[in-house]
Amino acid sequence: MFHILSLLSLATVVLSSPLPTPAPVATPVKRDSSCTFSGASGAAAASASQGSCSTIVLSNVAVPSGTTLDLSDLNDGTTVIFEGETTWGYEEWEGPLLQIKGNQITVEGAEGATLNGDGARWWDGEGSNGGKTKPKFFYAHSLSDSVIDNLHILNTPVQAVSINTCDGLKVRNMTIDNSDGDSQGGHNTDGFDIGESSNVTIRHAKVYNQDDCVAVNSGTDIIFGGGLCSGGHGLSIGSVGGRDDNTVENVKFTRSTVTKSVNGIRIKASAGDTGTIKGVTYNDITLSDITGYGILIEQNYDGGDLHGDPDTGIPITDLTVSDIHGDGGIDSDAYNVVVVCGDGSCSDWTWTDVNVTGGEDYSECQNVPSTPGSCST
Repeated sequence: MFHILSLLSLATVVLSSPLPTPAPVATPVKRDSSCTFSGASGAAAASASQGSCSTIVLSNVAVPSGTTLDLSDLNDGTTVIFEGETTWGYEEWEGPLLQIKGNQITVEGAEGATLNGDGARWWDGEGSNGGKTKPKFFYAHSLSDSVIDNLHILNTPVQAVSINTCDGLKVRNMTIDNSDGDSQGGHNTDGFDIGESSNVTIRHAKVYNQDDCVAVNSGTDIIFGGGLCSGGHGLSIGSVGGRDDNTVENVKFTRSTVTKSVNGIRIKASAGDTGTIKGVTYNDITLSDITGYGILIEQNYDGGDLHGDPDTGIPITDLTVSDIHGDGGIDSDAYNVVVVCGDGSCSDWTWTDVNVTGGEDYSECQNVPSTPGSCST
C-alpha cells in the first residue's frame, strides 16, 4: 500500500507542474501577389511598399520633381512592371530619376509603355560639363541574376542607364531614344555606362543619342549583341583609367550596327593612369555614316581624343577585330582607322576581314602591332 500511495503522490506532483512552453514557430510574412501604383503618389507608395509586393505594377506614375523612383530595397524575386507613361517633374539636381537594386529581379515594360525623362527641359548643349545641373536617369546598380526586358526610355537629361556592381544581369530589347537631342541640345546622353560589373549581357538594344552608345569603363565577361547605335559615339571601351576599378577583360561586341555616329569602334586608355584592357572582341560590326573615326584605338586619351604622347600604363592586349563591314561607310573628311599606342603596350592583336573605307588614312599612327601592321585597311 505504501508503494502505491507513493507512486500516486509522485504522479500528482508531476501532473501539477507546469508544462514547458513550446518554442515559437516563425510565421512567414505573406506578400501580396500584385501591387499597383499610379499617379503623383505612386512613386512614394511603391517605395514604401516594395518589401510587401511580389509584383509591383507602376501605371502612369508621375514622379515629383527632385525625387528618385526608388526601388532599391526589393525582396528577392520581385517583378517590376511599367505600364503607360512614367514621368518626372523638373528640377536641377544630380538624380538618379530611377533606381532599382536586388537579387533575381525582373523589370519589364508592358506593351506601349514609356519612361519619359522629357530631357529637353534640361538640354542646353553642355550635358554634364556645365550649364544646368542634370539628373542621371536610371541606376541599375547591384542587380544580380536579374533581367531587364523591353523598356522604352525616352529623352534622358544626360546619361541614360548606369550598370554598376552588377553580376549576372541580362538586358533585352531596350530602346533608348534621345534622338530629339540632335536638334534640341542633348549632350552626354550615353546609352549604357558599365562599371565594376561581371556577366552582363545586353541584346537587341536600340540607342539613339549624342554620346557613347555603350561605354565599358570596367568589368569582366560583358556582351553587347544584336544592337543598333545611331547618332552617338559608337561602341566604346573606356575611358579606362583614373577610377577605383580600371580593369576591362573579356568584353564582346557582336552582330551590331553603328550609323550616323562620330565613331564606330573606339578604345580609350587614359594617359598617365594604370589599368588593363584585355580580351576585347569586335566581331560582325557594320559601320555607316561615320563622321569622325571608323576605328579609333588610343592610349593618349585625356578627356579628348589623341592629345599628346601615348602612354603605356594601360596595355591593350588580346584584342580581336574581325568581320567589320564599313566599305564606304566613313565620311570623306573622317579617318578610317587610327591606332596610337605606347611603345610595346599594344600586343597580341587579331585583325581579320576589316573593311573600313571612304575616309582618309591617318598619317600619325604609332606603335601599331604587327597585326594589323598599319592603319590602312
